Amino acid sequence: MAHTVKSKKKLKHRVRRIRGQLNAVENALEAEHDCSKVLLTLAACRGAMDALMAEIIEGHINFHILDPKQKPTNEQKKAAQEVIGVVRRYLK
Repeated sequence: MAHTVKSKKKLKHRVRRIRGQLNAVENALEAEHDCSKVLLTLAACRGAMDALMAEIIEGHINFHILDPKQKPTNEQKKAAQEVIGVVRRYLK
């Protein structure tokens, strides 16, 4: 079973929150709010999208690059965690 199927409920919840944040951007533009408010709302959207992307990438690494059917070596686990850490830092 794919990791996105296992985590479907959690991932969909994140997507709904992102959708709500995007609606807030649209509403702020429609209400002609100050650009600083629009920018802050956009930054929140970007952070939420980045967190979703990082979570899916982490699952991809753990379920498709490291084969969960085979026990990965400590070296493979460490390398995977290093890549995941880099991705998470990059997407912050």
